[in-house]
Amino acid sequence: MVFKITQDGRNSDLLASFVKILGCGGIYNQSKSTGNNVLDFMVSGLSNITDKVIPFFLAHPLQGAKKKELADFIKVAELMKLKAHLTRDGLEQIKIIKAGMNRGR
Repeated sequence: MVFKITQDGRNSDLLASFVKILGCGGIYNQSKSTGNNVLDFMVSGLSNITDKVIPFFLAHPLQGAKKKELADFIKVAELMKLKAHLTRDGLEQIKIIKAGMNRGR
């Protein structure tokens, strides 16, 4: 499971603030593969996501369409915390949630 925020390179300070505030994650440059100045803030590791990322966004709620994406992301994190991803049914639940996220809405 990975949490990712993508921004134009002009917003590098914004992404760096996430690293500082959350105390986890890193900034990765997509420019090599895309030719554009695009950066990703990414956090991996279920404990970083459940202990740092999710509480931050619950305390500072998103607005608009991304609010629904976060709700689905939290559902998947909860399923993984319960180890549902290790069962066929749990993995299928996660796949269904993922299929409905972002462009799948």
